[in-house]
Amino acid sequence: MNWQSLFGRAAAVDADEADVSEALARVRGRTESDGYTERDANRNDDAAESAAPAPPEPSPARVVADADVLAADLLVGGRSRAALEALWRHSWTTLVASDALLDDAEAVVADLAEPTDASLAADWRAAVADWREPVSHPRNDHPALGSAYRGGAMHVLSLDDRLTSAGAGAALRDRVPVSVREPRAFAAVFDAERLYPEVRDGDYPGPDREPRDGNGESAP
Repeated sequence: MNWQSLFGRAAAVDADEADVSEALARVRGRTESDGYTERDANRNDDAAESAAPAPPEPSPARVVADADVLAADLLVGGRSRAALEALWRHSWTTLVASDALLDDAEAVVADLAEPTDASLAADWRAAVADWREPVSHPRNDHPALGSAYRGGAMHVLSLDDRLTSAGAGAALRDRVPVSVREPRAFAAVFDAERLYPEVRDGDYPGPDREPRDGNGESAP
């Protein structure tokens, strides 16, 4: 299943970013008024930590998209798709995601798309699984933050303002070198030409993959 076909099918689903965020809240069973950030940044699970492999060296070319961004990329487009498209077009960047993170995103897609397209979530999961680099993290970690830490990602994309707030960012940076931004803010700072010399030798070659939508240009 290719991305162009998935986007075409997803266009029939009536969903916006608010619907995606509400569906993810249901999936994760959030009841607390504050976010995961402080809890996860300070969690001490000695057994899980000792069993897990050491994280790779953090890299600005390694990025995590939280489940809301992954689902919005498919179902809504807009800022989430534009941000992820910048990564897709450059194969030397890495989309990092644990199975737990993909589980959440798949559940959101299924929740919103099932009345229209019952197989869309499973087909999307197969496509994104081919793209992402898998990573494991302790079971109780926030899926996006755990993926970033264990996967050496220096950027997390999220639609959750509890993760993108200044206070949450400060709490995270005390522990790990990661920035959490909403997709439009990430797209504003992502400069492939400037980043390329940090992770590869030689001159920046430009985008090296065709757009997922087949139109020859990024999503708006």
